[in-house]
Amino acid sequence: MGMGIEGLAWGSAALLLAGVGISRFHDHKLPRLSAEVPDSESEVCLLIPARDEVREVGAALSSWLAQDHTKLRIVVVDDGSTDGTTEVLAELQREHRDRLTVLRNDHLPAGWLGKNHALHLAQSHPWAQAPWLLFADADVVAEPSLLRRALAFAEAQPTDILALLPAQDTGSRGERLAMPMLAAGFLMFVPPHRVADPKSFAFCGVGAFTLVRRAAYDAVGGHAGAPLEPIDDMMLARRVKGAGFMNRVALGAPDLHLRMYHGIGSIVRAMRKNAAALPLWPLAPLGMALTALVLGTPLWLPFVGHPGLALTLWLLYPALIGDVVQRHDGRPMDLIWSLWPLLVFPLAAGQAWAFFDRVRGINHWRGRDVKLTP
Repeated sequence: MGMGIEGLAWGSAALLLAGVGISRFHDHKLPRLSAEVPDSESEVCLLIPARDEVREVGAALSSWLAQDHTKLRIVVVDDGSTDGTTEVLAELQREHRDRLTVLRNDHLPAGWLGKNHALHLAQSHPWAQAPWLLFADADVVAEPSLLRRALAFAEAQPTDILALLPAQDTGSRGERLAMPMLAAGFLMFVPPHRVADPKSFAFCGVGAFTLVRRAAYDAVGGHAGAPLEPIDDMMLARRVKGAGFMNRVALGAPDLHLRMYHGIGSIVRAMRKNAAALPLWPLAPLGMALTALVLGTPLWLPFVGHPGLALTLWLLYPALIGDVVQRHDGRPMDLIWSLWPLLVFPLAAGQAWAFFDRVRGINHWRGRDVKLTP
């Protein structure tokens, strides 16, 4: 029994440090965009779904309208907003009719998730027959040269779908604690140097910025090809790469950034939508147990005779993860990161909520319960 606990203690510590090491290794392999590149002649249509985004959508759209790539037009789908988003979009459309159009949707058909349906509507607009489609969420802010530099990166080498990783803006204490760790965790599972390898299973799409050739998008059926896919950005990249097209990923931060959530509660609600979205969702309880065991290692190690190891991990983990985050957004380390083991509780809650919804056969997001089976 004692040897079993010892093995569990050292094994959990090793897994925690291995995860940090993998994140750091993948970060060093992540391509960066060039600073100075010529303009492209390629037309781009940016497609944005917006549902109750009044706090962020104005600044986000203004940043895209300020892009120095002149061949950009924007289609926004106002997906049943009731919080003032509609009025913000209407004002921006009046000011930029030649570059921005807003489509209103108030009906979600059966067999669709809301975001997927909104993007499907957006891509049907005549402007979206451009050679490149860009998908971005309604809270994403981009510096003026970002799109031009991303196009140069994509067109300098064979590329059919390009994802850019953003920096995470934070406000509340919960966001300041969770978002750097979650961003580093994403890097753990996405090896950027393998994404462009046709023989590798690795793939990457990002809600903040996914640029895809219209021909590749059409070849996989677009969003209509997976209307009930909760992780639409990642799975679009998977389908495009699986069809033989070239997928790449690069760092967009700090010139691409967003405040993805407002408070720890909204992070848990987002996990409710996504955490059980993969095909192996019946194994979610095992994932919850592993998350609690490894992420909570510093909390339970003292009770099995390893207080020194617990303290070492507690102090070392945020320093190593913080180094990755700082390279992305250039901000100083935050003392609240020292509370990182407490993340085990909201993350476990989000996973459990997602699993419960999946057992019931629904996906919940922004006030909508959508049945995942006919």
